[in-house]
Amino acid sequence: MSRVPEVEIPPFNPFTRSFIANPYPTYRLLRAEEPVHWSPSLNAWLLTRHQDSVTALRDPRLGREPRNVEGMGDVQSSQSLGPFRRMQLQWLVFRDPPDHTRLRTLLNKAFTYRVAERLRPKIQDVANHLLDQVQPANHMDIVADYAFPLPLMVIAELLGIPVEDRQLLRQWANDLVGAIDITETPEVIERAGGVTLEFYDYLHDLLRLRRKDPKEDLMSALISAEEQGDRLNEDELLGMCVFLLLAGHDTTLSLVGNGMLSLLRYPDQFERLKREPALIHTAIEEFLRYESPVQMTFRLAFVDMEIGDKAIQKGQYVCISFGAANRDPDQFPDPDRLDITRQENRHLAFGAGIHYCPGAPLGLIEGQIAINTLLKRMPKLRLDSDEPAWRRMVVFRGLQSLPVSF
Repeated sequence: MSRVPEVEIPPFNPFTRSFIANPYPTYRLLRAEEPVHWSPSLNAWLLTRHQDSVTALRDPRLGREPRNVEGMGDVQSSQSLGPFRRMQLQWLVFRDPPDHTRLRTLLNKAFTYRVAERLRPKIQDVANHLLDQVQPANHMDIVADYAFPLPLMVIAELLGIPVEDRQLLRQWANDLVGAIDITETPEVIERAGGVTLEFYDYLHDLLRLRRKDPKEDLMSALISAEEQGDRLNEDELLGMCVFLLLAGHDTTLSLVGNGMLSLLRYPDQFERLKREPALIHTAIEEFLRYESPVQMTFRLAFVDMEIGDKAIQKGQYVCISFGAANRDPDQFPDPDRLDITRQENRHLAFGAGIHYCPGAPLGLIEGQIAINTLLKRMPKLRLDSDEPAWRRMVVFRGLQSLPVSF
């Protein structure tokens, strides 16, 4: 039987400015009073406990594709979908086994930990170059001047996008990121559809060149990746490249921006990391836990099931809140405090189960280098505003800007 909450819970509305500015008091209340909560605003069951979230992420009865729910039909094949939504259907995060297994296996053959490690010198060069440009001014916007361009330049290098074309990626990334959040509007989706067609035209030409003349880049590796005679088809290749651009760029820029805001709000932690840069490994994991760049993900119930004390019906959505799970006191002692030395930090910022983020190794390396380089080069860094400007997004948590002086 479902437990009646001891206090009245206000309607959960993640679209308000106050929630976007600070979602954690709301998560704390829900976790204590109704950790499996039906949200009309999300049209989904919201999970806020760490253990429930881990279990759900690993439960094969919860997935992504409506066609796997008996009676819902092959909804995803509808030709009424625009170019952007059709392209999204090629992404790993929206596929279930066996398609997901096949795509993930092919990606893993091309995008290895060794590939990410090989980029360390390039990431360091990019970080230094970006800071060289702003250092004479004694002030900067960490987001616009550093956290945004750094991962974009790195993913462009990884994919093999020519230097002269990388400005195009900046605009495409800007136009596409708003379409992957649940705050999207019809206008945003329409613009993203046009950008998708432009991006596809560009990638078609680049893929033709790579087939004729392979390079030491991920695009060439994806073309040649093969498992038991199977390769990525053209639509899968195109979708994979766009997915890697967006997933590899937006989450890393938020890791750097959110991490620096967190550090600057905790001067003792800032000073300690500056004195002990080797702590960057545990620090990055703590930044990911404390202000997770991805705040939530959705799954579809393939069958009737129970989570906690609630009955989930087949065809209903379940929203797994990483932001709430990563502040669960049953998993993390003193969860609302930033501790860059935190051990056993089993956060869910990269997900869990079969959809665990394939770009996690690269994101960690980029975050480590970006933040340590910033602290080394600009040790007197300070915030220019007490009111950070958060993007009006719900699934993704990141800053619009972060002005600082040094």
